[in-house]
Amino acid sequence: MNTDAASWLILTPQGALYAFSQQEPAADALALQTLLTGENALDTPSFLARSGADAQSLRQAIEAGWVQALPRPLQGPDARLDDFLQHVIASLSAERRAVLASESGFCLGHAGVPQEEADALSAAAADFGDFAARQRRRGWAGASSYVSFHTDPEFLLPTYSFLPLWVDGVGYWLIVGGEPLLNNAALVELLWGLKLAGTRFSAAAGL
Repeated sequence: MNTDAASWLILTPQGALYAFSQQEPAADALALQTLLTGENALDTPSFLARSGADAQSLRQAIEAGWVQALPRPLQGPDARLDDFLQHVIASLSAERRAVLASESGFCLGHAGVPQEEADALSAAAADFGDFAARQRRRGWAGASSYVSFHTDPEFLLPTYSFLPLWVDGVGYWLIVGGEPLLNNAALVELLWGLKLAGTRFSAAAGL
C-alpha cells in the first residue's frame, strides 16, 4: 500500500487485540491506539502526526494485519456507552452471551445472561486477574492473562472465556460465553466506544 495516498485507517480486530491487551503496551501498540482517538477514522497524515509513527511502521502494521486502509472515513460510535454496550458485546459470542466488567470486578454491561450471573462472572474475572498476577510474580510464565473454563471433559468449546483489555490505563474484562467471535469488527467498535467515552469524560471533567 502507498501510505502517501489519500486513505483512512482503522484497526482490524487482530490489531485491536494487540494494541489494547496489555496494561503497559509496547511503543508500537501505543501508536496503534491512536487510531481510535477520533470521532471519525483518522486519515494517514493525521495518524502519523498524532502517533509519532513513520510510514514504514504503518506499512509493517498493515502487512501484519493490524491496520486496514479505508477508501472513505468511518464514523466512530456516537451513542452513549450504556446504550450500545450490550448490543456490541453480544456480537462477540456465538451464543450472544457476554459481559463487560471493570478490572475490579464490577459489571458494566451484559447480554444473554441474568444480572446475578453477570455479577458473579465479573467478580470471578477480577479474582482470576489477581491470581494470574501473583503467579507471574512467582515466576510462572504459564500464568497468562487469558483463560477459558470448560464444563465438559473433552474441552471442545469453553463455557466462558476471560479476556483483559486496557484503555488509557483503565482495565476491563471481556467475558464471552461459548465460542468467542473475536475476529469481529464489534471488538474494534467496543474499544473505540470505551476510548471515546473516556475522552469525553475527561473533557467534561476539565470544564
